[in-house]
Amino acid sequence: MGRRKKGRDISGWLVVDKPAGITSTSVVNKVRWAFDAKKAGHAGTLDPEATGVLAVALGEATKTVPYITDSLKAYEFIVTLGAATNTDDAEGEVIASSADRPTDAQIKAALLPFVGDIMQVPPKFSAVKIDGQRAYKLARDDEDFDIAARPLWVEELIMVDRPDADHVVLEMTCGKGGYVRSIARDLGAALGCYGHVKSLRRIWSGPFRAEDGITLDQLDALARTPDLDARLLPLEQGLADLPEVRCPPESIARLRNGNPAVVFASDLEYGDECWASYAGQAIAVGSFRGGELHPSRVFVAPED
Repeated sequence: MGRRKKGRDISGWLVVDKPAGITSTSVVNKVRWAFDAKKAGHAGTLDPEATGVLAVALGEATKTVPYITDSLKAYEFIVTLGAATNTDDAEGEVIASSADRPTDAQIKAALLPFVGDIMQVPPKFSAVKIDGQRAYKLARDDEDFDIAARPLWVEELIMVDRPDADHVVLEMTCGKGGYVRSIARDLGAALGCYGHVKSLRRIWSGPFRAEDGITLDQLDALARTPDLDARLLPLEQGLADLPEVRCPPESIARLRNGNPAVVFASDLEYGDECWASYAGQAIAVGSFRGGELHPSRVFVAPED
């Protein structure tokens, strides 16, 4: 018989404004400790030196993580022009350089092919698996390997500032699986001058915004207090991109037991994914079929 996890059965989302110099996993562990929560996870890793939105889910909210992971995200980042590094960011070693510097017009023109459906090769120093091993481990061991290109949807990629000839500030909105470091690397190659990421900040992820995030200093100060609990957002925030249907009282138990049940909906087509609520509380997520919700995820009722 497995050991029971210690901690509280507490559910919801906490938006953390992650600082540089700490891993996403370490932030999740700090949040879990601060709430004395049984279960926690995050919706999208940020590199240790990246800052900004790290959405942390507690308890039942972890079941909604995939919907945030799949949602659009926006990043503001600075690209250093004139040098490529082995990690595609400022932490790596310079492996190629150029004295050439593009004009603003050349940069704006070069950004256009990166918008829409593109194919992107992740950085070699990334968590992508190659024959069962993480790419960054192979890269650290100087192994020779290739990473296959992957599809990425880029909603927008714009230049927002050019502070000097060596740097350009960009903002990108993209879908799941995007590597900003790859954008910087490939943009530098397209411009013929090389490039890498100097700094990176995730400014929003799905419904969560950096300006609403809590800092780690605030987290430490409020740890294990009612004031910190008050910062927790409802798990329903993780379902913001899905249509909501209403659940009559007699359907609640059936849905929570994983059985199809009648829901009230309009403007939905057969097979559409949606979530059912009762009195504003999420009951289940599933597919809408002929007036019923067929649940794929169910949510445990909170304790009174």
